Amino acid sequence: MLIAGEASGDLHASRLIEALRKEDAAATFRFIGGDLMAAKAGVEPDIHYDRLNVMGFSEVLRHLPSLWRNLRRAKEIVAQWRPDVLVLVDFPGFNLKLARFASRLGIRVDYYISPKIWAWKEWRIKSIRRYVDRLYSILPFEVDFYRRRGYDHITYVGNPSVEEIDYAMGHIAPLRHFMERQGITDQRPIIALVPGSRRGEIRNNLPLMIEAARHYPEFQYVVAAAPAIPEIFYREVAQDPGLKVAFGATPTLIKYSKAALVTSGTATLETALVGTPQVVCYRANGRKWSYKVMEKLLKVKYVSLPNLIVGNSIVPELLVHKCTVPNIIRELAPLLQPSPRREWQINGYRLMRRRLGTTVAPKYAAELISNPD
Repeated sequence: MLIAGEASGDLHASRLIEALRKEDAAATFRFIGGDLMAAKAGVEPDIHYDRLNVMGFSEVLRHLPSLWRNLRRAKEIVAQWRPDVLVLVDFPGFNLKLARFASRLGIRVDYYISPKIWAWKEWRIKSIRRYVDRLYSILPFEVDFYRRRGYDHITYVGNPSVEEIDYAMGHIAPLRHFMERQGITDQRPIIALVPGSRRGEIRNNLPLMIEAARHYPEFQYVVAAAPAIPEIFYREVAQDPGLKVAFGATPTLIKYSKAALVTSGTATLETALVGTPQVVCYRANGRKWSYKVMEKLLKVKYVSLPNLIVGNSIVPELLVHKCTVPNIIRELAPLLQPSPRREWQINGYRLMRRRLGTTVAPKYAAELISNPD
């Protein structure tokens, strides 16, 4: 049984199911997740993740009754079906409660894609030590983090983005075809704008990105659209009638861009794997006091994955009140031309890539789940 509570988890869990089938053709599955998992498992989800995926304190409060109902239903399924292994995929608020329940029933609990307790909520290590039998990490620095805190049942299995980006780059359309498919006739070089996958992130970051990119009239800017966000939303936020929005082609857009402005998240890692220089932008509400609160809550020196993996500031991070148009312009300028700063990033990307390794994450994790001894 697998539990994924959001779109990214559905993607990663679907590939894990595919790999598990190759390890054990007779395996049967139940899951909480989405359509991608359903396609690989051959059954519908017991609960679709869109009934679980809520963001923000007020939204969580509003949906508490349904969240508790879904957790109770998940526990019922675990107790009745008693899977050989319960595989949790990130989503710790829900999954660690289910881990405790399953562990007390004597059901083996494996965790694929560690919750980011190294960034905040480190106290969750107590639940992981008590209730999780094996943890499969996709970030190499996590192994040392957990072991220094007394949890040794962790294996770095590789990062799924490495395989995904390698595949995308191996099947990339020529620039001319990409431009034609996206309806882009402008021949100026591109600055990619990657403002996140959630509406709040896009509202906070896209207008700043556009204003900064306009400072360079010799370039055009193109927005990388998230799959679930309609084009009209980008246009309403941008207030830019000529806005160019690329759908279903984010790695290709990044590859054909001179540089990128990227909202912090997995996209920063994907941009680094493609090899395009970037400035990490995360506006949130932009207030200095919230930045100070964030500094106290976060347990890490950096927030972007390239910097965390390398352990150095290879990409600039403009967070909260530091994410301003003048600051973005200043950090973007040396990346749009040959410069020591641009070369520093490219060399940092190479080091990051070496540290990530070449192991295929879902395949290795499936091997360990199917053969735990």
